[in-house]
Amino acid sequence: MRCCVYIPRQSLQCSPSKMAAGENSNRAPCLNFPNCGPLGNAQASNSAHSTATNNGGSMGVTEGASRAAGNANTQSGPDTGGGTDVAVRASPSTQNARRQSASQNAMAALAPTAAGGTPATASNMTATSAATASSVEPSASLPSVLNSTASSASVLVYREPVYNWQATKSTVKERFAFLFNNEVLSDVHFLVGKGMGVQRIPAHRFALAVGSAVFDAMFNGGMATTSTEIELPDVEPAAFLALLKFLYSDEVQIGPETVMTTLYTAKKYAVPALEAHCVEFLKKNLRADNAFMLLTQARLFDEPQLASLCLENIDKNTADALAAEGFTDIDLDTLVAVLERDTLGVREVRLFVAAVRWAEAEAQRQQFQPTPENKRRVLGKALSLIRFPLMTIEEFAAGPAQSGILTDREVVSLFLHFTVNPKPHVDFIDRPRCCLRGKECSITRFGQVESRWGYSGTSDRIRFSVNRRIFVVGFGLYGSIHGPTDYQVNIQIIHTDSNTVLGQNDTGFSCDGSASTFRVMFKEPVEILPSVNYIACATLKGPDSHYGTKGMRKVTHEAPATGTKTCFTFCYAAGNNNGTSVEDGQIPEVIFYT
Repeated sequence: MRCCVYIPRQSLQCSPSKMAAGENSNRAPCLNFPNCGPLGNAQASNSAHSTATNNGGSMGVTEGASRAAGNANTQSGPDTGGGTDVAVRASPSTQNARRQSASQNAMAALAPTAAGGTPATASNMTATSAATASSVEPSASLPSVLNSTASSASVLVYREPVYNWQATKSTVKERFAFLFNNEVLSDVHFLVGKGMGVQRIPAHRFALAVGSAVFDAMFNGGMATTSTEIELPDVEPAAFLALLKFLYSDEVQIGPETVMTTLYTAKKYAVPALEAHCVEFLKKNLRADNAFMLLTQARLFDEPQLASLCLENIDKNTADALAAEGFTDIDLDTLVAVLERDTLGVREVRLFVAAVRWAEAEAQRQQFQPTPENKRRVLGKALSLIRFPLMTIEEFAAGPAQSGILTDREVVSLFLHFTVNPKPHVDFIDRPRCCLRGKECSITRFGQVESRWGYSGTSDRIRFSVNRRIFVVGFGLYGSIHGPTDYQVNIQIIHTDSNTVLGQNDTGFSCDGSASTFRVMFKEPVEILPSVNYIACATLKGPDSHYGTKGMRKVTHEAPATGTKTCFTFCYAAGNNNGTSVEDGQIPEVIFYT
C-alpha cells in the first residue's frame, strides 16, 4: 500500500534568494510527489503548458497566478461561453489601455499598506490558498511581491485520497471546498489567461451555476455550451481562482495584486457579494496618495460608492492627493470631475499648478511637445474649471499670467476683474470653493422688503452670535430700486471682542432691479464658534437699494434631514452702521454650512 506523506508548505518552498537571482520560476518545485494517493492518481496540472512534474495539487494555485497583477484584458474575447462583459464608462478602444495601466498603478499604490499583514476583508488563508499580501515583507516592492507569489504558488500541496473523501467532510461547505480547483468529479475545464500564462482549471458546472447567473446561462440556458473546455482569454488566472474559491467556499482571497482583476471578474460573472468584498478592501486601503488612482478605477468599473469615497478623501486631503505621483496618470474626465467640485480644500493657485503638471504628463502621453499651447490643448474644458478670480492678484500675476496657457484677452480681463469696479465679465467661475461637505444653508432675518436705502461710504453692520459651530460663506444683500445695476461691495466678518477681521472680500455684484437678495461670497469659509459675538459688515457703493423691515432678533434654521437646529441671535452694532439694526436695514441673509 502506497502512502502519501504530508510535507508542510514551508519546507517545500524554493529559496527566495534563488528566485531573485534569476532562476527560472517555471522549474519544478524543490520536492514533488506526482503519484501521491492510494489509487496512484497523478496530480493534475493547472497550467496548460506545464509538464507532469510541475503540479500544484488539486487545491494549489500554480505559479501562473503570480502573473495576474496588472495584466487584465478587459475586452471580451469571442463567444466562448465566458459570459457578458460588464458595462463600464470607458470606450473600448482608448480606455482598455487606460484600465490596464491604471490597474497596475493602483496595485502598486495599494501594495505598501497591505503588505504588512493579512487584509481585514480577507478570510484566513489556508495552505491551499493563493499567495497573499500577508507573505510579503512590509518593505517589499511590487516585483518582489509578485516573485514571492510565484515562488509560493508553485509548491506541491498535499492532496487527500480520492476514495471515500466524503467521509472526512462533515459539512456541505467542507465538501464543496474540497472540490475547489480539484479534478475530482469535475465536468468542465477553463483555459484562463492568454499566451504562456494560460492555466487549465477544473470546475463543476453545478457549483458554478448555483453561484452565478452568468454561469447558469452558460451551462443551462437556451444557448448553453456543450464544450468541456472553455477559453477565457480576458480573465486573469489568479482572479478566476479567487472567484471559484468564493463560489465553492465563501472564502475571500484578495490582495493588492489581485483586487482589481478580481473585481472585474466578479462583475463579469455577476457575483455581487464578491464585488462588495473587493470594494470594501479598496475602501480600507484608501489613502490620499492613492485616492486619484482608485477614483479612476472606480469610474472605469462603475463603482459609484467607491468613487464617492475617493472624492471625499480628495476633498479632505486635496494638497496631498494632488502631490501624489498617481495624480498625473488620471484621465481628463476624472480631472474634470474633481475640478468641478466646490468642496476642494486647497487654494486655487495650487490647483492651477497641479493642472499644469498633469497637462505636461498628458502632452507626453499624446506625443506632443509640452508647449503652453499644447498644455492648453490637452487641458481642454478642465482649464475653464480653474477659478482664477478666487486667486489674489499677486498669485495670478506670479503664476497663471506668465504661464502662456491663458490668452492675452483672458489675462487682461482677469487683471481688470482684480483692479476695477464695476468688475467686467470673465469666462471663469468666481464662486468660492467652500471646502465643506454637506448642504448649503441660509437664514433671512427680515419679514418684509421696502425701499429706499442710501449709501454714502458708511458700512452697514449687525452683530450676531450662534448656538453651534458653523462656517459662514457669504451674505445675501439687497440691490437697486432703479433697475439693473452693478455694485461695488466689501464684506467682512469681525470678531467683536478683539476687533479682528476674520474674513473679507472686496468684490462686486450685479442686480436686476428686483426686491430679491443677491449673493456675495467670501473667498474662504469663516469659522463661527458658538456663543461668541461677531459683526457682519457690508460697505456698498452704488445707487439706492431695497431694504428689509420687521426684523427678528432670533432666527432658527432646522436641517430637514437631521432636525439639527442652528439659532442666530442678532443685536445692534454700536458705532457707524448706516442705520442698519435688528429691525431694519441691509444684510438680510447669512449663507452658511454646518
